[in-house]
Amino acid sequence: MEHVDECYTVIILGRVDLKGKRMDTEAKRAQKASAIEKDPRWASVVARNPQADGTFYYSVTTTGVYCRPSCAARLARPEHVQFHATCADAEKAGFRPCKRCQPNQAALAEQHAAIVAKACHLIAESEEAPDLAALANHAGMSRYHFHRVFKTITGLTPHNYVIANRMQKVRKKLGSSDTVTEAMYEAGYNSSGRFYETIHEILGMAPSHFRAGGAQIDIRFAIGECSLGSILIARSDRGVCAILLGDDPEVLIRDLQDTFPRANLIGLDEHFEQLVSQVVSFIEDPAIGLHLPLDIQGTAFQQRVWQALRQIPAGETASYTEIARRIGAPNAVRAVAQACSANKLAVAIPCHRVVKNDGSLSGYRWGVERKRALLQKEERYV
Repeated sequence: MEHVDECYTVIILGRVDLKGKRMDTEAKRAQKASAIEKDPRWASVVARNPQADGTFYYSVTTTGVYCRPSCAARLARPEHVQFHATCADAEKAGFRPCKRCQPNQAALAEQHAAIVAKACHLIAESEEAPDLAALANHAGMSRYHFHRVFKTITGLTPHNYVIANRMQKVRKKLGSSDTVTEAMYEAGYNSSGRFYETIHEILGMAPSHFRAGGAQIDIRFAIGECSLGSILIARSDRGVCAILLGDDPEVLIRDLQDTFPRANLIGLDEHFEQLVSQVVSFIEDPAIGLHLPLDIQGTAFQQRVWQALRQIPAGETASYTEIARRIGAPNAVRAVAQACSANKLAVAIPCHRVVKNDGSLSGYRWGVERKRALLQKEERYV
C-alpha cells in the first residue's frame, strides 16, 4: 500500500513539474513576443513597409527562412521572429532566403525601375510606338501587372507615356523638318486627324506656328513691380501663358523671347496692364484670390501635377511626396519636383506651396526667398 502511495506521489509531482516547465516556457515565449513587438522594426514587418527594405531582414524560426520587411507572406508570430542587419547575418544564423520576396536579390522596386527604364528606352527608340501587349511581353509581365508597375514608377500610363514621347519628338522635328506633315510622320503619327486633335493643347498653338518659333502669334505682355521684384505677365489668345518673377526686367523679356523667338510680342497695352495690376494685387493680398484664363502648356504628367498644385488652398502647403500620392504616382516624387520647376505661371500655379517632407523650403524657380515671402503673405492674409 505504501508502494502505491509513493508511486501516486511521484506521478503528482511529475505533473506539477511538467506544468511548471510549461508555464515557464509560455512565460519566456510571451516575454520574447513582447520584446519583438516593442522593437520598431516589427511595425515595419507588420505594415510590410517597402521603405524598410534593405535596412534590416527578419527570420522565422518555424520555417527556417529570412525575408524582407515588405514580404507578402503570412505574418509570423512575433515570438518566432529574429532580426538581422544583413543577408549574410541571417544565413550565418542558419536561415535560407525566402523564395517569395527573394531578400538576397535586388529590391523589387529596383527590379521594377530597371524594367520600366528598358520599356521607356524601347518606346523612345521604336519608329512605331509599341502597344501595351508588346511592352508587357518585353518585360515578361502580364499586361495588367506591367500597366500598374509602369504607372507607379513614371506617374503615367504606358499609353500616356507614348503620347508624351511623341510630343517630345514633334517639338524636335518641327524645328528641323521641312514641313509639318514630315515632322508628324517622323514623330510616329500615322493619322493627321489624331495628330491635330492633341497637338494644339500641348504646343499652345498651331504646329505651323510653333515650327516658326511662334511666328504670326500675338503675345501681349507687360512688366510691373511688386514686393517680390519685377514681374512679367504674358498672354496669348488662349489665356495667360507666362507669369515670370525676377530682379531684372530685361532678363524676364529675354526669357519670354527665348520661349517664342519669332512671336509678335506686344508691350505697353493699356488694357493689359490692368491684368498686371490684378496679379500684383493678389501677390500683396492673397485673400482676394486670382481667377485668370490660363494657357497651360506641358506634358500630360506636368498638367496633372499643376492641377494638383492649384487645389492646394492659400495658406496651406503640401510636400512633393503628398502631391505624388494625390496624382496616383507615389513613386514619382522626383518627377513631381521637375514639373514644379518647369512651371512658368508663378502664383497662378502655386508651386511655392510645395515643401519638403519636414516642412522646410526647397528650391524655387524664382528663388527660395521669394517662396518664403509668398508663404508668409498667405499665412498673414488668408
